[in-house]
Amino acid sequence: MSSAIPAVDYGDFRNQIPTADRLGRRIWIYPRKPAGRFYRWRTWVSWLLLGIFAAGPFIRIDGVPLLLFDIPERKFALFGQIFWPQDLYIFALLLLTIFVMIVLFTAVFGRIWCGWACPQTIFMEMVFRKIEHAIEGDGPRQRAFDASPWTPQKIAKKTLKHGIFLLVSWVAANWLSTYFVGLDDWWAFISGTPFQQPGALIALILFTLLFYGIFARFREQACTFICPYGRLQSVLLDNDSLIVAYDHRRGEARGRFSKGQTREQRREAGIGDCIDCGLCVDVCPTGIDIRNGLQMECVHCTACIDACDSVMDRLRFPRGLIRYASQRNIAEGRPFRPNARMALYTILLLALTGVLAGILITRDNVETQILRAPGSMFQEMPGGEIGNLFLVKVVNKTPREIPVDLRIESPPDARLTLAGGALVAPREGLAQSAAVISAPRGRFIDGNLPIEIGVYENGERVRVRKTNLVGPATP
Repeated sequence: MSSAIPAVDYGDFRNQIPTADRLGRRIWIYPRKPAGRFYRWRTWVSWLLLGIFAAGPFIRIDGVPLLLFDIPERKFALFGQIFWPQDLYIFALLLLTIFVMIVLFTAVFGRIWCGWACPQTIFMEMVFRKIEHAIEGDGPRQRAFDASPWTPQKIAKKTLKHGIFLLVSWVAANWLSTYFVGLDDWWAFISGTPFQQPGALIALILFTLLFYGIFARFREQACTFICPYGRLQSVLLDNDSLIVAYDHRRGEARGRFSKGQTREQRREAGIGDCIDCGLCVDVCPTGIDIRNGLQMECVHCTACIDACDSVMDRLRFPRGLIRYASQRNIAEGRPFRPNARMALYTILLLALTGVLAGILITRDNVETQILRAPGSMFQEMPGGEIGNLFLVKVVNKTPREIPVDLRIESPPDARLTLAGGALVAPREGLAQSAAVISAPRGRFIDGNLPIEIGVYENGERVRVRKTNLVGPATP
């Protein structure tokens, strides 16, 4: 019985990744600059999203930031709504809704998020790659430039490129931090001396280096090695999902183009529309050959579609040899048609969205907790009443002060005395107080008396809280 390990066929694309050689050493990708309708549309979408990212900290709804993730203060704001740790269930439901939305959009549109909206792709392809192309030229020129000996001109260009990369990374890190600390705190840090808040300074430096490392060196490997989304394709996609696909029925067998050759002549010779020019591979930012089929490394950036369309235009062949299509469309020629799985995801997403919207619409601006003081017993009050000590906490989820009044709703002869007088919940803050609630001894049955307390906001009852008074077992 032989125990020899079979030799690896490195000619098969499935046995190796395009960014590493047989020894595991990295192969640097020099993609050509894409051009075409999809690249133009992606550029516009990217500028729009970058504009939203830049304007986000300035956008406030009723005084509340559009987005804020203040982790140290445990305070979050989404579209003008403030959330506290007590709202964790809303966040859990929101994350579940987003997850189902991603599953649905992936099942229908493939990795459209990766190619069009992912921050990694936008910053890499629309910011850092453009800077690189402007300084060092297109992909083939960059390859030759890197292989050339070091000269003063090369040192100057490399210094300029990496200096701009660091500057962009510093700006991006600063602006991202405003979503975590708020614009006012960020400005206070920037306008002060750097060493007034050393922790913030160190965090910004680390984020800057992280940005620089990802976009200057790590690049496409963030998508192929770190991001788990690509690995989920096998379970999220099916034969009806729209993907960036090569029409092998039309393109195969590949063959070089001869001047003056027509499609009909190629067909008669058993040759398809693919002239094997390799331009679709040259523009790919992850270095794959889309003609090998759907691959984990494909981020659906559509650069190969634009490259192939440009070749088809020059040859006067129809566009679409590489296009958005489902695998069933390629194999059977059937147009896109939603399947049962997509319908199920849609129903689930609508249900979750409805529940989430209902919770947000009916959500209280003020959350009140009335709890008996730990370890306290009942006490005899003047006049023969039985009193209990309670702790009151009021969380204000709005950007304005709210006076809160607590009134006994039942039984009518019970009394509530709040320590310190009127209770005012500060904006986006917490107010605490103590209250003594008392009732006539004769009201107690077996040592208990249920009571209802109305919570009034600006004179309007917004909630009724129920609790129990404890008292003597016998009147």
